[in-house]
Amino acid sequence: MKKEYDLSKMKSRKNPYASKLKKPVTIRLSEDVIEYSKAMAGESGVPYQSLINLYLRDCANQHRKVNIQWQA
Repeated sequence: MKKEYDLSKMKSRKNPYASKLKKPVTIRLSEDVIEYSKAMAGESGVPYQSLINLYLRDCANQHRKVNIQWQA
């Protein structure tokens, strides 16, 4: 391995993962949802925000619809 490399002749290219980058958003979640997510995150070793993101991505990929039934 060289001590130094000459990178001046390298060709630049567009980041292929740029479209996959995460965007920061503000979202309000119930305390029980956060506690549940943190508990699951502790069991799986995945940060709870990543766990929530993975779950929502799975819902989007599977085209899941929310079944809301309000009680009278």
